Parts: sequence; C-alpha cells; structure tokens
Amino acid sequence: MSSLASQLAQIATNSRSTLNTKVLKAAHSKSLIFEPRVAATQTYPEIYSICLEGFEELCNLDSRFAKFAQSLWSEQSQEADRTQMSAAENAALDKHVEAFLHLCGSRLRLMPAIKAIEWLIRRFRIHEFNTAALIATFLPYHTIPAFVTLLSILPANIPKEYRFLDPYIRSLTAPPRAAIVQQATNRPELLTAISQYTLDSCKYQMEYPGLISFWGGVMVEATNGLLDKYRSGRRSIQIENDNALMQQLGPVLSDAMVMKSSPGLQIASYMVVTILAAKGGLADNALTAFMDQLVHGWTPETMRPGLVTLCIISQHRSAKQLSARVTKALLKVPELASVMNEIGKDHRVDKLANGLALALVDRLHKKGDVRSLPVVNSLLLGNVLREKQIKVVYKSLLVAAHRINDQVDQDGAIRKELGTILVSLSQAGGEVGDIVRATIEEVDFDIDALELTLGASIRPKLAVEDAPEAAAEDNTPKVDKEAELAQNFEKLSKLKPQTASCFAEEPLDLLEELYSLFLSVAADETNLYKFDEAPVLSRPQAPTKLFYASFYMRLWCGSLPTLAKVAALDRVKNLLKDEEFAKLDFQAVVPYAIVALSDPAKKVRRAAAELVTVLGSFYETKPSKARRVWGSEGLYAKTAAVSWLDFDATKSLLHSVLIPSLEESLLHEDHILAALTNALESSKSKDGDKKHLSHATRLAIFKFLSSHVVGTPLIAVKLRLLQPLNQIKSISGTSRTDLLLPLLQWWARLSEAEAQQLLAREAVDEASVNNAFVDVVVANNEAGLKLIFELINNSNVVARNGLVQSLFGRIQKIWSSMKAETQFSTARALLTLSQAVHPTASEPDVVATEATDVLHKVELTTDILLDFLESLYDDIKKATEKPATKRRRVGSSEKSVDTQSPADVSASLNKATFVLELVQESKPEEHPELLPSLFTTLSELQHLRTVVGSELGYLQSLVLSSLLAMIPAYKDSKELTIDPAAGHGDILASCIQRSSSPTVINAALLLVASLARTAPDVVLHSVMPIFTFMGSSVLKQADDYSAHVVNQTVKEVIPPLIETFRKSRRNLVASTAELLTSFVVAYEHIPSHRKQDLFITLIENLGPEDFLFAVLAMFVDKYGATDNMLAFTAQIIGSFSVEIQLQTLIKHLDLISDMFKPKPVLSAALLAKVDSNSSQDVHELAKKQLTLLPKLLANRRLRREISGLAEKDDMESVKIRELYAQLLEGVLTLAGTVKAKKTLHDRCGEALSNLLNLLSIAEFIKSVEALLDRPNVTLRQKVLRALEHRVDSESTNNPKSREALLAFLPQLTAVIRESDDMSYKHTAVNCVDKIAEKYGKKDLDAVAAAAATIAGDSCLGQPSQELRVMALLCLASLVDVLQDAIVPVLPIAIPKALGCLEESIKAEKPDGALHNAAYAFMAALAQHIPYMISGAYLDRLLACSNASAAAGLDEECRANRADCLQFVAKLIEGKVLFTALEKNWVNAAASGYSALEEYLHVLGTALDKHPKSSIAKNTALFTGIFLNAFDLRRSGVLSSTQELEKIELLINETSLKMIYKLNDAAFRPMFSHLMEWSTTGLPKSDLAGKAQRQVSTYGFLQHFFENLKSIVTSYASYIIDSAVKVLSTPLSGDDVLKTLRSRVLRTLTKCFEHDQDGFWQAPAHFNAVAPVLVEQFGHAASADNCTEDLVLTVVELAAAADSKEHHKEINSALLKHLRSEQAAVRLAVIKCEQALTARLGEEWLQSLPEMLPFISELQDDDDEVVERENRKWIVAIEETLGEDLDNMLQ
Repeated sequence: MSSLASQLAQIATNSRSTLNTKVLKAAHSKSLIFEPRVAATQTYPEIYSICLEGFEELCNLDSRFAKFAQSLWSEQSQEADRTQMSAAENAALDKHVEAFLHLCGSRLRLMPAIKAIEWLIRRFRIHEFNTAALIATFLPYHTIPAFVTLLSILPANIPKEYRFLDPYIRSLTAPPRAAIVQQATNRPELLTAISQYTLDSCKYQMEYPGLISFWGGVMVEATNGLLDKYRSGRRSIQIENDNALMQQLGPVLSDAMVMKSSPGLQIASYMVVTILAAKGGLADNALTAFMDQLVHGWTPETMRPGLVTLCIISQHRSAKQLSARVTKALLKVPELASVMNEIGKDHRVDKLANGLALALVDRLHKKGDVRSLPVVNSLLLGNVLREKQIKVVYKSLLVAAHRINDQVDQDGAIRKELGTILVSLSQAGGEVGDIVRATIEEVDFDIDALELTLGASIRPKLAVEDAPEAAAEDNTPKVDKEAELAQNFEKLSKLKPQTASCFAEEPLDLLEELYSLFLSVAADETNLYKFDEAPVLSRPQAPTKLFYASFYMRLWCGSLPTLAKVAALDRVKNLLKDEEFAKLDFQAVVPYAIVALSDPAKKVRRAAAELVTVLGSFYETKPSKARRVWGSEGLYAKTAAVSWLDFDATKSLLHSVLIPSLEESLLHEDHILAALTNALESSKSKDGDKKHLSHATRLAIFKFLSSHVVGTPLIAVKLRLLQPLNQIKSISGTSRTDLLLPLLQWWARLSEAEAQQLLAREAVDEASVNNAFVDVVVANNEAGLKLIFELINNSNVVARNGLVQSLFGRIQKIWSSMKAETQFSTARALLTLSQAVHPTASEPDVVATEATDVLHKVELTTDILLDFLESLYDDIKKATEKPATKRRRVGSSEKSVDTQSPADVSASLNKATFVLELVQESKPEEHPELLPSLFTTLSELQHLRTVVGSELGYLQSLVLSSLLAMIPAYKDSKELTIDPAAGHGDILASCIQRSSSPTVINAALLLVASLARTAPDVVLHSVMPIFTFMGSSVLKQADDYSAHVVNQTVKEVIPPLIETFRKSRRNLVASTAELLTSFVVAYEHIPSHRKQDLFITLIENLGPEDFLFAVLAMFVDKYGATDNMLAFTAQIIGSFSVEIQLQTLIKHLDLISDMFKPKPVLSAALLAKVDSNSSQDVHELAKKQLTLLPKLLANRRLRREISGLAEKDDMESVKIRELYAQLLEGVLTLAGTVKAKKTLHDRCGEALSNLLNLLSIAEFIKSVEALLDRPNVTLRQKVLRALEHRVDSESTNNPKSREALLAFLPQLTAVIRESDDMSYKHTAVNCVDKIAEKYGKKDLDAVAAAAATIAGDSCLGQPSQELRVMALLCLASLVDVLQDAIVPVLPIAIPKALGCLEESIKAEKPDGALHNAAYAFMAALAQHIPYMISGAYLDRLLACSNASAAAGLDEECRANRADCLQFVAKLIEGKVLFTALEKNWVNAAASGYSALEEYLHVLGTALDKHPKSSIAKNTALFTGIFLNAFDLRRSGVLSSTQELEKIELLINETSLKMIYKLNDAAFRPMFSHLMEWSTTGLPKSDLAGKAQRQVSTYGFLQHFFENLKSIVTSYASYIIDSAVKVLSTPLSGDDVLKTLRSRVLRTLTKCFEHDQDGFWQAPAHFNAVAPVLVEQFGHAASADNCTEDLVLTVVELAAAADSKEHHKEINSALLKHLRSEQAAVRLAVIKCEQALTARLGEEWLQSLPEMLPFISELQDDDDEVVERENRKWIVAIEETLGEDLDNMLQ
C-alpha cells in the first residue's frame, strides 16, 4: 500500500464522519434508554420530545438547569451536527456539555437525568466527543445498571486514563470498586482525572455527597497503596519517592483543603492528609505545609475535623512550636482548651497542644501578646499535656518572664498577668501542680527574685501628697531606677510618723504606698534598712507605739511575694531582739506568727519559725513582775475585746505547742494548724508525756485565739486561725459559738458590696470565708441556731446568696448531731421556709431553694415525716372543700368549681409534692408507721385530682412507691399489722381504675401484689375490677418495668384469689371466666416480646392442670385459628410438663364435646356466646377449637418428652399411657360425633394423625390394648385404624417398632379369622398389609400364617367387595414380602383372584376396585414368582385381559392391567408365554382394537426383553403369530380402516423387533414361507382374500426394506415375481387392488433406494421389472393409476441401475409414451423425465439427442398443461447443462 493510501486509511479510521449508511445507522442506535433496534428507527424530533420531558423535570428539581435551555436544549439543537461545526464551536459546546454533566451528576439515579443525557448522546454524540467527562460523571455510579449500558455505547478508543475499562466493555459487566482503586494506585493519570473532575465540580458548586464519598474513598485507598508502593529501605530512594508522591498528591490536596464552599471535600482531603502523615514518614516541612494549608482553608463547619487532623499530623511531627499561621488560626477557635480536651478523649493531642503553647509563649515575650496567656494556662491545666511537655512549657513561661522588658511591657500589665498565671500554676492542685512545683525546684535561677520582680510591677508607683511643684514633676521624663528610688526615699522621709496600730485603723492609701515601696527595696538589704529607718514607721517608738510592728505583721499576712514576707518577719524578729523589748509581753504577735507558720512558702515558714523561737525566749522564766502586754490597748478597734493570756498560758502555747512543731511546720504548711487543733482538743497527751495542757490553759488559749479572730480586720488571718478553732466544739463548757458568734454577726451585717470589697482586697475566696464563719455555730446551741434563722430571714443577708447557702449548709452539716426535739423544730422551720412563696420575685427564692435542699439531704425521723404528712391534710381539705356559703351542685363528671383560688391549690400541690418526695427519699421501709397516713394521703389525692383536673400521677407515684417499700416490714414483723377494715384495697382499686398514668398503675399494681402476699384480706375483695382494668392499660406497655409489674401482680394476687374460688364450691374455671377474659382480650395489645412469658406466668399461678386448656381455647375463640395464634398457643402449652399437656388436651376435647350438648355449660361460660340451637354457629365455634387441637399435638417438645417418659417402666409412664389412651378414645369419639361435618371430621383426622405420632409404636400398642378389649366394635375398629395410620409413619430401621408390630400380627390374624364384622376385618387386613410391607421379611412364618388366613374363606372367600379388594391388595404386598414362601398359599389364592377378576368384568357395572386389586395380586406374582403363572392360569389371565380391554374400563383399570401384562411379558418363560400368546390371538382379535393393541404391546415387550436364543427357538410360534396377524385385514374383524392401519403398523414394528433378534439362517425360511403364504395360501377363486393378504404383506415389506435398507436388498429376489404379477394385473377399479399396486410400487421404491450392492444392475433383475414399470405409464389415464408412486419408483430404479444401457432402455421406453394419444400419459412421462433430469443430471442427459425431437414436438402440444410442463423440463435441462436449447430445437 502506498504511503498516501495508508495516510488516507488512518484518517478514515480516526474520522467521526462517514457516508457509510450502516455505520451511520449503528452510530444512531447508541442509546442509554432504548434497545439498538428501536433507537435506530427513531428520528431526532422523537428523541427530542422524549428527552425534553426529562430536562424539564430536572429544571423543576434544580433551577440551575434552566440556563442550558438556550443552548443544549434549544429548538435549533435538533439540527446540530458536530461533524459540521468548527473547532471553536465544538469547544464552546464542550464547555456547555461538561457543565451540564457536572450539574447532572448528582441525579443519575433519576430517570429524568438519564433522559437528559440521552439527548446529549444521541444528538451531540458526547460519548464520542466528550468521552472522558461522560465517564467521569458516571464513574461514581459504577455499580448501577446505567453504567453498564454506558459501557456498551462507548467508542473503541476511549481516553488513556480510562483504558482499564476495556475488559468490562467487552464483557459488559460493572467494574468493582477494587479494580478502580487498583488502577488509581498504579495509573497516576486516572487518579488525576478523578480528582480534577471532583475539584471542578466543587469549584462550580455542583458537587454532591456521593461524588465526595467516591473521591474520598478512592483517594484514601489509593494513597495508602501508593505509600506501600513507594516504600524503600534506602533513605535516598525513599526521599525521591516522597518527593514524587508529594508532587502527585500535593496540588490536589492543597486545592481541596482550601475549597471553603465544599466542607465535605475538605474533610475528605483531611482523611488523605491523615493517611500521609501517619504512614508516609514525611519531613517536618511537608507536615507544616499541610498544617498551614489546612488552617488557611478551614471553616466553622470543618474546624473540628480540622483540629483532629492537626492533632494527628502533630503526633508525627517533631516537638517544636507551631507556625505563626497555625497559631493565629488556633487562637480564633472558640473555647479551644475545652474542644481539645474533648478531642483528647479519642485522639492524642499532646504534641499539638505543646507546639501551640510554645508558640504562644514565644509570641508573648516577643510581641507582648497577652491574649495567649489564658490559653496556655488552660492547656497546662487541661490534662492534655504530658509531664515532660508541662515542664517544658512552664520553663518557657519562666524564661519569658525574665526576658520581658519595658519595651514590650511598658505599663507592667503583661508581667502582672504572667505573674498571676505563674503563681496560680504553682499553687494548682493535682498532678499538674506537683509537676509545676517540681519544675520550680529544678530551675537554676532565683524564683523568689522573679516573683518579687513581677509583684513590684503589680503595684502602682509611690504616690504621696506633695506640693504642686512635685505634681508638676510627674510630667517630666522618667529617670532611671536609682534616681527614682532616691526620690521615693526622699518623699518617704517627709511623711508624718504613724503610731496607731495598722489593725485598729486602716489608712489604706498610706499602707498601699508603703507596700509598694517596700516591695521595690525588699531584695536589697541597704535599701531595706533605709526603708526601715523611715520616720513614718516610728521604729524608735516601737515598744510603746503599735504602727511599726503591726505594719510588718499585716504585711506578712497579706498576699505579697515570698521575699517581702520574709523581710517583714525578719524586721519584727530583729525588733524583738532589742533589750528594751524584753520587758514587754508580745503575745499579740503569736496569732500572726501562727499564720506565717502556715504560709504556703517554705521560706516564709522558716522565717516565722525563727520569730517564734525568739518569742519563746521571752517566756522561759517567769518574771517577778508582770510584763505589759504589747498591744493591749489599741491593737484592734475599740469594739474588739481581746482575751489575753497569762504568762503560764503563753509559755504553754509557745513551748508546748508551737516550738515543738516548728521542724514539721517547715515541711508542710498545714502541720502547725493540726498541732494546734490537737493541743486544744484534749488535755490528755496522746504520747503519754506530761507536756499536755490543762483545761484552764486550753480554754484560755481558745478564748485568746478566738478574740483575735473576732478582732483582727484581716479576713485571711481570720480564715487561717478558724481552721483549728472550728475543729473545737467546746472546752470546759464554753463552745466556740459562744466565743465566735460575734464574728458571724459582724460578717452578716456587711452589705454585699462591703463584703466583696474586703474579699477583693485580700484576694480570698468568698465561699471559703462564708463556710468558715458559719462553721462557728455548733449543734444544739440555741443562740447559734436562732441567729442562723434570724439571718436567713434578714433581707440584707438574703441578698448575699453565698452566705445564705453556707448558713443552710451548716444546718445540714450539724443535723445529725442535733437532738430529736431540735431536729423536729428545725425541720418545721425548714418546711415553712421551703414553702415560702414570693410571687413578685423574678428568680427562684434562694432561701426556699436552700431549705428544700437541706430537707432533701438530711435524715428525717418518723415523727417529722408524720408531722409533715399531717400538715398536708389541712391544706388538701382547704383546696377540695368549698366554703359553706358557696356550695353548688356538681355533676357526675366529678369536676367541681368555686373552690379555693388557683394560688392556694398550687401551693397545696407544691407542698404535697415536696413532702411526699421527702418521704420517698427517707427510706420509707424504715418508717412503716407512715402506712396509714400515706393511704389517707392517697385517698385525699383522689379528691384533689378532681379539683385540679389533673392526673397528679407524680404525687400518686410517690405515695405508692413509699407504700410499696413499707410492705416488707409488715411481712417481717408480727408487731406491725394492717387493718383490713380501713378500705385500703378500695383506695387502690379506685386509683388504678381512674388513673391514666402507666407509672401510677404499675406502682399500684405492685402494691396490690405486695399486699396480697402480706395481708391478702386487705385487697382480695377489690381484685376483679383491677384485673379488668389491667387488660386495657398496663398490659399494653412495652417497657420492662411494666412487665415486671404485671408478673408480680399475677404471682402475688392470683394464687390467693384462686384459693378463694376453690372454697366457694363453684365451677372453678367458670368462676374465673371474667379474669381470663380480661387477659385474653388484652393479648393483641401486649407487646410481642412479652406475650409468652406473661401468659405462662398467668397460667402457672392459676394452676395449669385446671386452667391451661381454658386459656388456649379462649385464645382461639377470640382471635381465630390463625398461624400466629396456633404457633403462640403451641409455645404456651410446650412450656409445661407432659402430664399437664395431656390433661390439657383431654379437657380441651371435653370442652369441644360440651359444645354439641343440648345445654352446654363450660363452653357457654368460656367461649363466645352463640345460639346453641344454631348448628352453623356451633360448627364455626368447634372448627376453631379443632384447628387448634392438631397443632397442639404436633408440638415437637411434647413428642420428645412423652417418648422419653414412655420408655420408662414406672408409675409415671403408666400414668402417661392411661392419659394417652384416654386422649385417643376422646379423639376417636369426637370424630364419630362430628362425622357428618366434613370440615370438623378432617380436623379430627389431623389431630388423630398427630396423636399417633406421639408414642413409639410399642408404647402405642401397650396404651391401646385396653381399648381393643372393649365390647364396642366401632371403637376397636377406630383403634385399629389409628394403628394403621401409626404404622405408616414408622421407620423400617426401628427394631423396637418391628418387634412390637410383628408380635401383634397373631392378634390381627385372629381378628380376621374370628370376627363377623366385615369393616373390622377390613381394618385388620389393612393393618396386616402395612405391617407385612414394612417388617414382614423379618418374620416370614408369622406373615405366611396371616397370608393363609387372608387367602382363605374367612377373608378372600367372603362376599364383601371391600374386604376382597383389601385381601387381594394385602396378598399382593405379601407376595412381595414372602416371595417363594407364599407358594403354599397360591393354589387357593390364584383361582380365587382370577375368579374375582372375571366377576369384576362380567358384572353389569364393572367393579374397578376389585379388578385393580386382582391385577395387583397377579402383577405381584408375575414380578416375584412368575413360574407360578403358567398353562391354564396364563391362558385365563390373557383371556380376562382381552375381556377387560374390550369392556372399556377407566384409565386406572387400563393402567393396572397394562402393568400386570408388562410383568407377564418380561418375566414369564418364553416358550410358555409365546405359546399362550399364539393361542390367545383369536380371542384377542375377537375382542377388538384395544385388546389387539395390548396383545401386540405385550408381544413387543416380550421380544424386547427375551434373549435371541429364546426367540430363535420359537420361530415356529412366531410364524404362526405373524401369519395370523398379516391375515387380520382379510379376516375383517376390524371395521375401522383407521384402526386397521394402526394395528398393521404396530404389527410391522413388532415384527421388526423379532427380525432384529434372528439371523439370516433363521429368518430367510420364515420370509420365504411368508411370500409363499401370501400368494398360494388361499383357493384360487378367493381373489379378494388373496389381494387383502398381499396388501398386508406388502405393507410389512415396505416397512421391512425401509428400516433394514441395504442389509436385506437380496431378499428382493423373493418378491420380483409377485410384484411383476401384481403390476401386470389389468386395472379393474377395485380399491383393494389400487392399494396393493401402490404398496408394491412403494416397496420397490424402498428396495431400489437402498441398493448398494448392484442388485438391480443385474440384467436378470433389471429386465424383470423395468419393462413392467415403464409400461405402467400407459395406464396413466385410468382412474386407479398410481402415477406419483410410479414416477418415484422409476427414478429410484434408474438411480439404482446406474449404467448407460439401462438408462437408454428406460429412456427409450419412456419416449415412446410421449407420442401417446392420451395427454395424461404424455404428462406423466414428462414429469418422470423432469424427475430423472433433476435426480441424475448430466448422466441422464447423455441421451439428449434422442430426446430433442420429442421435446420439440411437445412444444406445440395440444394440451396446455403438457406444453407448460415441457417448458419446465427444457428449463431444467438448460440449468443442468448450462446451455440454451433453442438452437438445438430449431
């Protein structure tokens, strides 16, 4: 091929346009909806109209589709042809198509979308021009049928990325997801294509969940596969692979993560990033880039998944701070710490939190971003960081605190905030606090200095009152710190000296200024000395004036830095060392020293210990003269009276309590307080030493410390000292309440604002203060409790919620220590407070709330609860009783009007609710004495509910639950009794009937059950209404609790109720009919999972032996015998023992029998009310019950258990047998009762069948032996029938069954022999038949004896037709069982059987049953012992068969006869059979067509089944049989030609079966004899008979040559003379001769046709027949000609005689006839020539020259038909030769 040609071919291959119509049609047939053959015929307007409907529906679903109406869906689109468009036009169209596909992707499961895309495919051929976009649109739906349809229309060359679909296109199967993932992993272009399509959809906001899910799933799995694929053990290669992977996936993920309009896509990309981070081993820079991109694009909707992803990425990133972008983004997350804590429950967040914290700390010291500090604090305290991470972050905070300077923190706010955070973290509790404190110990820089630095920045600069010039100086630029400090000292020196105590008056401004300056100099000893010498402090006057020492005491008790506190302690310690102070008593310092000893800072405690040591030195030796107490005047305010200690008490406090505890105090801050508590608690030393304190000393110290607590203005000091004091209840009769109550009074007098100001100044917790101050009140202190309630009722105090809560909390705390009378009065007061109503209050009353809370939490006594309940009665009565002047009559609706106001009713309800809740919470089982009151309350609630119009379910539930808890106490204690006359049962019945609350009903029922168990007399008389109501309420509930309630009620109430009915001497079941009905009616409302257990429980408590049958019967009666109901009742009865089940079934039978009584009793009480006189109603009623009975008997569990019990030989098994026999008798009796009603009788039959299968056959026989001895013959017969049915179901492999039944045979034989009842005999024979059939071969003697009896006069000899039929059938079975062993019986049996057969046929009305039974017996004999049927028996049997066939019996009789004769034909010895058949021919022929047909079938079967040797030995018999058969036509016994032809055909086929089994030597004489017999066997005068015999013979010969073909060609020599003679016979118009000539010609045709040995080429043979055959054309004009057969014969002869001479001879003879005067002759010859030309072709036309003159003459023949056939002949010659004959014929 030239290069130009190849180029053109390539262009043609790639071109989408063609002029080939087939290609165009195929392209047009590509469719998503229609079959190709339908699509190919559609026009574009038709397609447009169909698809436009889909597009319009899409527009209705989504308005965004409307924009395509002017482009893809315009009217002009019908004319569009993409092959004629320009490149620009196609590009524009591509954009529209792809946009439409993106939008349509979410609706591909909808038919409108498929229709719309159909238009794009059909008109715009998008499957060819936009293949990639189309596949990408459909790929998420790769499992639906539409995708497979799409594959079927795709072009051959699809885009490269989708080439993996080629195998699925060829097989038209949907690709599995695994294949797509595998290709996406190995083909980057596919993953890129899917990702790009998804991103584009999201960009245009056309994505849908299915697409996102598909992309996310494929992307995740592909990424996982790529990571496995790129994994390498060499680091360099791994780096290259990582880079390649990031280049492939990075851009896609980057775009996806910032697609804010598509949250689903973002989350899917997070999943992929998570896989990369967890499995990819990526470098930190890559992970950081992912984190930056993630936070750059996240939205509030994706923020939480994004945080989870950040956590996972961070775990695979090194532990360093986060980038600035991530940090900023995380700071914007609302409540970040709590969110991270929540995420931390499922994922590790420590690295992300650590990185964030480090980044925030870095921002703090570099940029001064104080917003980050709360976040860092939350992260440290939030349990999201690990120990090392917490240490690192805290250290970074400390470093940041050192690095922050004035440039970053000009006003000190950052350092103040940072200092607060550091201090709070150092004081935090739990594991975090321990880690932080350990970190502080580990750092190598001065924390105290740092604390001091941060603390100094908290306070404002020193501000003192100066001259205006000084104020002006403040505006000057700042000087350095030293100059500023000098300036401050100068100002300090100008301040006036102060002498008053800092605790008496509070110059707060001055103190704050002094504190600030002190903090700035505390770290420097020189500056500190200057400060100490300042005039304002009045140090020289310290012995007499209080300011100096009190200033430092106040300072170290405040919330200042540790170094400041230490410096203050040191100042006072140094002061005390001066000699001039030795004359003073400084016990006033002791309380404050104790406070310092309990400071959290160890350095402070050490300094305090040194101070206490110095103080102790003052009290070693008692001075001779009492010292002046420093601070005894003016230490506190004038109102504070301090109780001072004497020398001994002070010494004891210091040397016995404080100083011994100093070392331990240094180790722990709480030790000194604990030591003080121990010292004050007891005067006895625990260690047995003598350093204990006396009562007087302890009381003095107690008073001393208490007075300082009351006097000091510092809240922190009060709190610290109250810790040990509040542990002391009293000392020597003086309680702490007596001493400290003024403290509580003072605190309570403060307003909310004043209290908050004090708390804020000292930075103490309000709750701690309130609790500590309130704890001063001890139990049973009348003044203290009185003060508490006074304060609670004080409006000023009520405004302080925290204090109120603490007051009530104190009551709760001391409750258990109160005396009974105090508890009683306090409880009353609390109840009053709890019910206080303030209608104008906008918020809940804190007093009422707290009082309520206290009462709920304390333990209330029985007396208190009784008082509370009694207080309810008056309130409820006020709410329910109308004023006397306003009474009105009310209706029966129980609703009343004009009672109390709604507010009063509401108050009563609230109080009742509260009191009853208290009762329930107070463990009512411990207060059984409340029972009468609670029942009274329940009764009152029934009245109250009518007033309020509400259920009051909650209140009733409270009462009932409390009552229920009390009942066990009455059962366990004989001292507690319930009065039956109190009407408690009626109250409960009313409660249950009138309530609609399931909770109330359940509780009431449980209470009824409990009372029935404990005190049955209380509730039994009220039970029936309760159970009636249960059926319509609680039984419907589906919850487990309701089920428990019902079960408990049934278990506890039913047994005593049934016992009551038993004592009444009435019918027990009838008495409970109402109760049973209530449960049965409720059945359909009971949840399905509860039904079975509930009714089993009910029946067990009723007594299954008495009530099970009634419940089952009522179920079926109410709901019908549906499948569900039958299954349910079977489950119910199956839950009980065998004995119970049998008793139930017997009683159920009695119930059914009761229906048919004139006056039914039990059935009338239990079942539906019907008219007993209406048989139809009773019939329907009984039908339901009898449908149930078989199902109950078919219970597998019953069968299994009863069979197991019956095998035991004990009293229980005897009982079961008796019950079984009783049940069997009942079923049989009932069956007799309903015998006239077929439906009911059938149900009884089913029941009987199932009943028989319950016991093993051995046990069954044992069980029914007693029944067989009954005088009632009918019953005995029914039992035997039952046995008969039972035998049917037995297995032949069961030895026990076999032994039992064979042992029972003699008893059955005796019945047959002795009984006079024919029906009974019949049943016995049937039983023998069944038993012998299954087990007879195991005991032949017993069976043979039974056979002899059956064949004798007592059975088969009886006149009863049914009995004889049964006997014959039984004997047939016994033949099979006994075989040769039955031979002694046959001389009696066979004649009787044949006699029965003859009798059955000869009767006026043939007896089919007897006929069939006789044949069954003879068939069994023929099958098993055929030698017994011979001679006269066989002749008689065949004669009977002929008569039977002629009698025209039904099909069943014919089948039975045919089966018997088939066995005879197959199994009886050949000579015997064939002799009998030869004898029987005449009888069979005389009997007609049916008998002949059966005769020939028997003969044919015998020929098939007997061997060749047997056939060869009996050729003489066969010759006679077939000669008789071939003479059938002549005999004229069959008048119907159709029947005659069928019989002859059957004779011919049968004869062939014989021939197949004979060799040539055996058959040829028979054949020769047959031909001789056909021509010479009759007198010469009997020409008609001879002709008819030859018709039959040639019919056989035609069949013979046709089937045996060339094998028997030589046999033709026997027929030549006969055939020639027949053909030479002149025509006479006789139909027989015409038929004979036709069969002769057909026979010759078949003989010629199958000649393969040249038989007919022999001149002797050819010349004998050829002239005669050709001569027959001269008779073509006669009426009985056989022209068609003749033509076929001549043609086959010419074909067989394959030689020119023979052909020429035939042709010449034929041509002579062409000049016959008769047109019919000429026409016949022409048709023969046509056939010869067609068959032999050119071989025959070798004689054409001889034919031409005749053909030419015939062209002008006078007969049009001849002329037309001649032209056909000419055409045939021309087609054969391929030449035109016109020239030859001219």
